[in-house]
Amino acid sequence: MSIDWAALGQVFGVSLVVTVGMVGVFTLGILGTSRKAAPEQGGAAAAAGGAVGASALARTGAYACFALCAAAVAYGIYLIVA
Repeated sequence: MSIDWAALGQVFGVSLVVTVGMVGVFTLGILGTSRKAAPEQGGAAAAAGGAVGASALARTGAYACFALCAAAVAYGIYLIVA
């Protein structure tokens, strides 16, 4: 029995990079969905257009991160089944 150490190292390296990357993308998605509008000076929640726009942009980015994670999982399942 012969082990191809170069191929094993390559699989390990790619797996490590993809795993860390997907955890990072999922974390960005969690952070994006947990963003709240910044409070104003008086302590009330800001309803200004800038804060609402930033919150909507963060939420849209979070949904894109979750979609990327779902696509990676679907691709992994496809590779296993095919």
